[in-house]
Amino acid sequence: MKIKVAPSILSADFSRLGCQIKKVERAGADMLHIDIMDGHFVPNITIGPVVVKFIRQHTKLPLDVHLMIKHPEKFLSLFIDAGSDMITVHIEAVNKAKLISMRRKLKAKGIKLGISLNPATPVAKIKDVLGLVDFILVMSVNPGFGGQKFIPGVLPKIKELRVLYKGDIAVDGGISDAVAGDLIKAGANVLASGSYIFSAKNTKQAIERIRNAR
Repeated sequence: MKIKVAPSILSADFSRLGCQIKKVERAGADMLHIDIMDGHFVPNITIGPVVVKFIRQHTKLPLDVHLMIKHPEKFLSLFIDAGSDMITVHIEAVNKAKLISMRRKLKAKGIKLGISLNPATPVAKIKDVLGLVDFILVMSVNPGFGGQKFIPGVLPKIKELRVLYKGDIAVDGGISDAVAGDLIKAGANVLASGSYIFSAKNTKQAIERIRNAR
């Protein structure tokens, strides 16, 4: 499968956000990963639909909007209207009935639905909803803050998911060229990386090192 790199704007310089987005776009990013945190589901607050709308105006890259929020169904319309191409919700925050409802709403707008699971959440938790989603996002850090260290214990989970699921498997958290190869071998094909990309002196090289890691 094609390896895709998704710079995570949580690590961008928000005083120069438009420039930072253009920089990673020119450097070969496949999409942008946008972390939305509400201070309830995770112990941090980041951005909302207004910023997503701003980002939409400054790039043609697909926007993967990762809702790390307690009641994603209540805010779905706002992020649809803001210009999301993909919306990811957490299995820890939704049940199957809510997921079915959200899928119906997103499909009508041509928006992809992803399901995410935290490092401690077993694959069994999402097995019965795999047919409802367009991709899976595996958290490789405990969600809430950028710049955390990658948790290698998620690698067996990715291998297990790849056997069960043939679509895109994304990974988010602590990703650099040092761990990208192991993730790709395990079966991941979409790698979200924040601080490694945005702190790199050569953004294009950083993206290519992740994409070509083996």
